[in-house]
Amino acid sequence: MKAVHVAVGILINAAGAVLITRRPEHVHQGGLWEFPGGKVEEGEPVAAALSRELHEELGVTVESAEPWLHVRHDYSDKRVFLDVWRVMTWRDEPQSREGQPLLWASLMELEKFAFPAADEPIIAALKT
Repeated sequence: MKAVHVAVGILINAAGAVLITRRPEHVHQGGLWEFPGGKVEEGEPVAAALSRELHEELGVTVESAEPWLHVRHDYSDKRVFLDVWRVMTWRDEPQSREGQPLLWASLMELEKFAFPAADEPIIAALKT
């Protein structure tokens, strides 16, 4: 089974809301909401992948981030390893650079959105 290593960024604003984005319809788990990030390239440090992906997707520059959670999940067609980081500080306001919808959701609002199954442990950890 194909395995994918993903760097995931948790950005929380001053109001305590977390940034989520919606996956494009044509990709794996398309149309579902997720936390921003993307694939870690072969030999790439996770922190570098996180910074690269958040800049490409959102136009932000990560100033400080720390490892927070690891999630492994098997879908029927692929295995994912989510390397989840809390992004403590960043520069610039997040914006959709790839045409994806994005919004700030309170922790209580997260349950209103459909997420991939692999994101469920992240949501549970955010609420504790």
